[in-house]
Amino acid sequence: MKFMALDMGDVRVGVATSDITGTLAGALETYYRVSEDKDLEHFAKLIKDYGIEAVVIGLPLNMDGSKGERALLAEEWGAKLEEYAKVKVVYQDERLTTVSSERVLIESGMRREKRKKVIDRVAAVIILQTYLDSPRKLR
Repeated sequence: MKFMALDMGDVRVGVATSDITGTLAGALETYYRVSEDKDLEHFAKLIKDYGIEAVVIGLPLNMDGSKGERALLAEEWGAKLEEYAKVKVVYQDERLTTVSSERVLIESGMRREKRKKVIDRVAAVIILQTYLDSPRKLR
């Protein structure tokens, strides 16, 4: 089963995909948001072109595990994508993925200017790999 993950931001969306076995996550792109219609169209095309069977959307829960405004917006957008692209959408807790992404990039010696361009993709990879490694993963 092939998966795609989205790290949703107001301006940028990090995108990652899995290998065909649904075992390993890899970075795909950083998408710059245009409008809801254009964004849905773009992701539906990626889903079709890459043969994606399920989309994992990072759910930005509060540190206490509750859902705030950002998490509710992610779920609302995920429901729209699910209907528009006719694909299964699931959610993965993304607390601290941006912090983890930043740490990985700093440890790799990447300069600040370059980190800003790739951090969303790295966060999407972390979201997807966490999901792929979980026992509750779709089969």
